[in-house]
Amino acid sequence: MQVTFNIVRQRSTAPARVESYTIEAEAGQTILDCLNHIKWELDGSLAFRKNCRNTICGSCAMRINGRSALACKENVGSELARAQANAGDGTAVIAIAPLGNLPVVKDLIVEMQPFWDNLDAVEPYISTQGRQVPEREFLQTPAERAQLEQMGNCIMCGACYSECNAREVNPQFAGPHALAKAWRTVADARDQQTDTRLAQYNDTNAVWGCTRCYLCNEVCPMGVAPMEQISQIKRQLLARHDDQTSRPIRHRKRMVELVKSGGWVDERQFGVQVVGNYFRDLRGLLSIMPLGLRLLARGKFPLRFEPSEGTATVRSLITAVQQANQAENLPG
Repeated sequence: MQVTFNIVRQRSTAPARVESYTIEAEAGQTILDCLNHIKWELDGSLAFRKNCRNTICGSCAMRINGRSALACKENVGSELARAQANAGDGTAVIAIAPLGNLPVVKDLIVEMQPFWDNLDAVEPYISTQGRQVPEREFLQTPAERAQLEQMGNCIMCGACYSECNAREVNPQFAGPHALAKAWRTVADARDQQTDTRLAQYNDTNAVWGCTRCYLCNEVCPMGVAPMEQISQIKRQLLARHDDQTSRPIRHRKRMVELVKSGGWVDERQFGVQVVGNYFRDLRGLLSIMPLGLRLLARGKFPLRFEPSEGTATVRSLITAVQQANQAENLPG
């Protein structure tokens, strides 16, 4: 069948443009096969990365029909079925673009250094102290090793980083790939820096910056589920600290308690308790005062709070989850 590939092309110093290439392709051909055909037969100047062609190295990550994926894994048939996009003349169309959240070097090649810098910042390796074991190597039980399998499957392709909403709005955010590796070190029984690591990750540029959009989980080709690993770090922080440790921890703890109390959040109490820290944080109170005054002026400030009709049900559900976590020795 005839398939048209609309490929975003650009150099770092020039605006992006879209160039179209129409080729004969089979449904079972991978996107990488098609890109190779375009480069070898139609336009040798097209630039993209590739290596193993077998979903191992992660080199060929790019945006395919608006979704970050591996070109060696996705095929023409599945992409056309997913996109259901056709040109005006009935020709099947597939859109190709470089990964997001990274500067473009040329065409589909992006500069990965910010990605690696974020990974390095979380120190994703076992601490030296943990390796100083005399006489014999530091062994793990099968159960201890099994806890690390999911994070160990990461191939550093950058798909999760490309889709990360938090990274898009906050250039200082560590990124889902780095935080998934961060949880691997926290969960590793051989590491001796757990407290130090958790203190480092207790920040809005780290785990508390995650917006829980689930996009990193959706696009990960290896099932690492970065957002779930970020949640694991959050649970550890919540279990170890009270609500005076930081605003993000206070936010999470007070949110749960207010919902448990009234079925939904009493926003009046939430602002005072979380942002104002029970009137301890005058700067925080002053920061929300303009919003409160605007709400009052427009008659939108709630003067009283009405619990939801399902408060008892909500409370029982939260209590059941908390009791189940306690029974399994899970934080949060």
